[in-house]
Amino acid sequence: MATSKSRRLFARARRSIPGGVNSPVRAFGSVGGNPRFIERGKGCRITDADGNEYVDYVGSWGPLILGHADPGVLRAVRGAMARGTSFGAPTEAEVELAEAIQRAVPSIERVRMVSSGTEATMSAIRLARGATGRSRILKFSGCYHGHADALLVGAGSGVATLGIPGSPGVPDAFAELTVQAPFNDLEAVADAFRRWGDQIACIIVEPVAGNMGCVPPRPGFLEGLRELCSEHGALLILDEVMTGFRVARGGAQERYGITPDLTCLGKVVGGGLPAAAFGGRADLMDQMAPDGPVYQAGTLSGNPLAVAAGLETLRRLEAPGVYEKLSTAAAALADGLRTLAEEAGVELCTAQAGGMFGFFFQPGPVRSFEDAKKSHDERFRRFFAGMLERGVYLPPSPFEACFVGLAHRRRDLDETLEAARGALRRAARVR
Repeated sequence: MATSKSRRLFARARRSIPGGVNSPVRAFGSVGGNPRFIERGKGCRITDADGNEYVDYVGSWGPLILGHADPGVLRAVRGAMARGTSFGAPTEAEVELAEAIQRAVPSIERVRMVSSGTEATMSAIRLARGATGRSRILKFSGCYHGHADALLVGAGSGVATLGIPGSPGVPDAFAELTVQAPFNDLEAVADAFRRWGDQIACIIVEPVAGNMGCVPPRPGFLEGLRELCSEHGALLILDEVMTGFRVARGGAQERYGITPDLTCLGKVVGGGLPAAAFGGRADLMDQMAPDGPVYQAGTLSGNPLAVAAGLETLRRLEAPGVYEKLSTAAAALADGLRTLAEEAGVELCTAQAGGMFGFFFQPGPVRSFEDAKKSHDERFRRFFAGMLERGVYLPPSPFEACFVGLAHRRRDLDETLEAARGALRRAARVR
């Protein structure tokens, strides 16, 4: 497989961009080699600068649930673009998007648009602190909620991939206000409330962890978080930046029957363009400026192009059978990988929730970040390289979930599993 143009572009990028990339995990730091520079995408496939084509399971890290360059999304964006790219003023379309989110997620009585998942989580936590008058927050080791200071404690994803414990530049005083607990460990959360119960403003959690691989909640875990928050006067924030409109139309809260106080959304609500949102109970959201004292603002919030892409995407996701199709495809890949690993004599466990799936090179089960870190790194690297060479693009980190979309067809899944057969044999040679 020719990669000379990508290699030259990476060398060039390193002279002007830190690390040669604009987001750390793109640098292939944990898998070796050079990142592929992508030139175009169509459906479930992407093509790099050297002309190599891949079946894509990154999907821009989740939002491209309709696939790359979807014709309907492109028409919607072109139509919005013809009317103007940005106004810094209200538009009817952003009201329509807010109403579409309200219809899909009943716990969201008011919603505020922002431009990134980091903005959504940061703003939701500020609101929780303002509404409760408390300073501490509780998060889970390995859950990544963006790169705001207080949230880079025990983060997964790129932080874990790079082996960075938190991050330089985050003052100790900020970190001290963040309480950590292991994911899926309800007793540890109860212990934290026994110690700091009257100081904890909120729990923020990925209902299905997607930044330590794909790790679903154990039965009763989310329900227990809801009960503890209600008992101690704290707010429950579900970070559905990944799971929103991905694991069900109403997100993980619909799938698992949980009602949070606040919800963070991203990825899919922008249909592939930069957009995110946070929302929840009206009495809480009405404390946001201009109606209330908790300040948040953004010139590009509700950007017309992103809103148009998001509206078209959410409209299409209302079609019957959408989520059954996504779940069936993700389950077929997870089950197929597990079967092929057994044939190759490789220890591998998988997980799947709606249109998300993941795998770990260990027997499992994986229920926490500590479990996830036991995965065999060298086998993952060999497997990733083998899949890339065979035309399958996976997240370049063992601590990331994979995504299927409506553009993936049965032949794409079959091609992927055939590639996995050879890549797993390659991984099996690592001891």
